[in-house]
Amino acid sequence: MREYMIERPEQRERYDRLSAFLKAFALSAAYLEEAEAANLLILDGEGQGHPTKLVYRTRLSAALPPDGALLAAARVEFGGSVNPLIGALPDQLCFSLAEAPQLYGLSELIVAEADTARCGGGTIKARLCEVVVVLAIRRAIAMGTVNAGLLSGLAHPELHKSLVAIHDEPARSWTVPELARIAGMSRGAFTSHFSRVVGETPAAYLNGWRLSLGRAELLAGRSVKTVAAHVGFGSAEAFSRAFARKFGYSPRQAGTIEGRSIDRSAR
Repeated sequence: MREYMIERPEQRERYDRLSAFLKAFALSAAYLEEAEAANLLILDGEGQGHPTKLVYRTRLSAALPPDGALLAAARVEFGGSVNPLIGALPDQLCFSLAEAPQLYGLSELIVAEADTARCGGGTIKARLCEVVVVLAIRRAIAMGTVNAGLLSGLAHPELHKSLVAIHDEPARSWTVPELARIAGMSRGAFTSHFSRVVGETPAAYLNGWRLSLGRAELLAGRSVKTVAAHVGFGSAEAFSRAFARKFGYSPRQAGTIEGRSIDRSAR
């Protein structure tokens, strides 16, 4: 019997820049009929009768932009302020769909589902919107940013490897020589490049990532002791002290304070 194998490109993504974020922070979408509460908009900005523009608002919702007719809208949540990746993105990402064939194809599918009521349409629209946001963030990472920060680090041809390593194994006792070796750089060059591109030292970034993961796990209902061990702190006390220094409140207050923040942002 002849065996058939799927042909794959020679160059494959070894270091997945988004995998850890998708595992740690819930991604969900809800299709909406109006733009006001939406943060994902598919527009016909040129009166052509089909999608020409995609807008993803990372931290705000607002009225429909003046230069486009609304074809589809959704509210997409990806961890909100708890997710450092969302915090690193600009307030708004805009894409010309003529320059993004994948996003154009998905946008057409979403609009088609919105135009005709069919079985499972709500689920299909929601899942397609989730994929659209992941692709939009992927394009933002590929483009990088002018200023230092997480996006710049993820876009860097060498540094992104060390960032992905930190993201994938936050509890590991990482050392600068190990991270430099992963990036394929000397220790001195790595430390200098990392601080300049990402905006903080490798140790500070690792600590911040651990605390961001810890905050997400606390909001999911896990105990302080369990979270501290899972994200790489030697004790619940050490985690609590670091958490309070970064966020200004204790881990045991996380659910109450973050809940209030979510309520305010939803209004």
